Amino acid sequence: MDAVILNPGPTLKYLSGLNFHLMERPVVLFVTADQDPVLVLPELERPKVDLFPYKVQAISYGENPSEWDDAFRKAAQALGLDGKRIGVEPRQLRLLEYSYVKSGAPEADFPDASNVLSELRLKKDQAEVEAMRKAVKIAQDALEAVIPQIQIGMTEHELSSELVMQLLKHGSESEIPFAPIVSAGPNSANPHASPTERKLQAGDLLVVDWGAAYDGYISDLTRTFAVGEVDEEYKKIHQIVQDANAAGRAVAKPGIPCADVDKAARDVIEKAGYGKYFTHRTGLGIGMEGHE
Repeated sequence: MDAVILNPGPTLKYLSGLNFHLMERPVVLFVTADQDPVLVLPELERPKVDLFPYKVQAISYGENPSEWDDAFRKAAQALGLDGKRIGVEPRQLRLLEYSYVKSGAPEADFPDASNVLSELRLKKDQAEVEAMRKAVKIAQDALEAVIPQIQIGMTEHELSSELVMQLLKHGSESEIPFAPIVSAGPNSANPHASPTERKLQAGDLLVVDWGAAYDGYISDLTRTFAVGEVDEEYKKIHQIVQDANAAGRAVAKPGIPCADVDKAARDVIEKAGYGKYFTHRTGLGIGMEGHE
C-alpha cells in the first residue's frame, strides 16, 4: 500500500492519542511511508492539530459542504495519491469519508488494511495493560455498588441505569464501551439483550454484561446471579460453565493457539451434554474495542 486513511475511531486514537468525533463533518488522516501525514478536518477542530505527537499538515474546511471536496482533493494531490493503493479499515470507514477521498483520488484503489493496522494494536505494552486492569477494577467496583440495590420487582432498565451511573462515579470515561446488558428470566437466554421494563422475579437467572473505559482502553465482564432460589437445572448448568471456564484457563498460556483454549472449554460442555447450545466462541480479543 502507498498510504492508509483513518477516520475517527480506535486506530486513529491509537496512532495519535487524540479523540475525534464520528459526525457529519468528515475527519480523515492520510498516512504515507515517506511524507508527513495530512489531516483533513473541519475548521472548528483545527486547534487539535497542535496536540498531535508528530508533525501533520492540516487542511481544514468551513461550514459549506460544497467546499469540502476541495479539501480532500488538496490532500490527495499533496501526497500524490491518485492511481495509488490507499489502505482502509472497512469496518470503520464510512461511505461519507470514502466518497470524499475517492473524489480527490478517482483512480486510486482501496485495499483492506485491517490486518496491517490490527497487528499494530495486537500486542499491548505495560501502560496499555495497566489501563485495561484499571478499567476492570472500575467495572467491578461499580457493580459491587449496585448489588445491594438489586431486589425483586426492580426492572432490568432500572438496574442498567444505576449501573451506568456507578460506572461514571467510579471513574469510567463517559463513552463506555457498550450499553450494559442486564437481562433476567427468559431474556437472559439472549446474549445481546437490551434492558427492558421486565421486573426481576424470584427464580430468575440475572445476567449482567458490562464494562468500563479508562484512558482509551476497556473492560468487558459478565456475571450471572440467582434471584432467590433457582431451579436445580440452572445450578447444574452454572457448574458446567464454571468447569469449562477453568479448563480453558488451565490451557491458556503464551504461544497456545486460541483454538486450543476453545477446545478445552468446549470439551467440558459437550461431555456434559450441552454442546449443541454452545454456539459462540470461547473468548475474544480486547483492548480499545470490545472485539479486536
